[in-house]
Amino acid sequence: MKVIGVLTAGGDSPGLNAAIRAVGKSAIRQHGMRVIGFKDGFRGLAQNRTVELDEAALSGILTIGGTILGTSRDKPNKMAIGDQVWDATPVIMENCKLLHLDALVCLGGGGTQKNALHLQQAGLNVVTLPKTIDNDVAETDVTFGFDTALGIATEAIDRLHSTAHSHHRIIVVEVMGHNAGWLALGAGLAGGADVILLPEIPYSADDVAEAVSQRRRGGAAFSIVVVSEGAYSRYHLERYNELKAAKKETEDPDKLAEIEAGLQQALRLRRSRTNRLAEQLEIATHLEARVTVLGHVQRGGIPSPADRLLATRLGAAVADMVADDQYGVMVATQSGQVVPVPLDEVAGRRKTVPLDHPWINTCRNLGISLGID
Repeated sequence: MKVIGVLTAGGDSPGLNAAIRAVGKSAIRQHGMRVIGFKDGFRGLAQNRTVELDEAALSGILTIGGTILGTSRDKPNKMAIGDQVWDATPVIMENCKLLHLDALVCLGGGGTQKNALHLQQAGLNVVTLPKTIDNDVAETDVTFGFDTALGIATEAIDRLHSTAHSHHRIIVVEVMGHNAGWLALGAGLAGGADVILLPEIPYSADDVAEAVSQRRRGGAAFSIVVVSEGAYSRYHLERYNELKAAKKETEDPDKLAEIEAGLQQALRLRRSRTNRLAEQLEIATHLEARVTVLGHVQRGGIPSPADRLLATRLGAAVADMVADDQYGVMVATQSGQVVPVPLDEVAGRRKTVPLDHPWINTCRNLGISLGID
């Protein structure tokens, strides 16, 4: 009997429980394996906190949001224990040996793929699944969690249209996505946004204001501006790059400290950029601007049918790969087919929106501003 471990790491995402269920049921029913869950990601793996994932534990979790195993952002090789950071890799390897683990299945986004590769290189048999609402994991068409978040963000934009139209306002909607614009772009298109700002295309506040003013001159007294949380202005990018270049060119300790303070200030300003953009638009257009930050609501609740289906397909394929001793891979979808992709082709890479992507072209065809003239 093979024994496999399962953990969920990084941020929670719709479809995680559907994937856990599929991995477990396929492993038990088709291959007679024993399935062990580790609580709270890699931290639970290091602390040997386990739960038996038998038929009873897997029953009724398909539609539940979040993850029954819990999650954390701890890294195997950089784990905070008390006031210090330790490399927990040796402890993790020993725990897996004590449990007679044949393989570890890691469900997570980009960071989880890197952590899983680290454990694979340390000698552990690893298989991963791509989950994140950001849809930024490389070498897969789509990640589970994205479709649900896309639907939630789109519904929010739909509802904000009413108040924007009624009060003749600019509504600035910030959606998640880290440094990839998939969620903002998809929700903005589906929700009828007038401006969509992405990390892949640094914007000009003046150009955004002009797009809003042009709509007003055309008779539309309101605008919906969708902003990805990772979007930034061209001014911010130029300033940040200048400071980075200056840091490389100087060895003066006082000057380095000054530059580092400037970089930290730039990062702080970036975190409040959506509010600053709203203020800039109010001044430039003489329209009221209101900010709505959707935040964690985008990744909560019941997963969509599409995410349940995707997570179930990928999870079921994991058991087959473990049965065939196929390790060191992420189970992905490419052109609709479930395929194994070597982890070293995934880890450390981010799938961002290509500037020639059909969704980008659709924005241009519809006259949706991307924040540049």
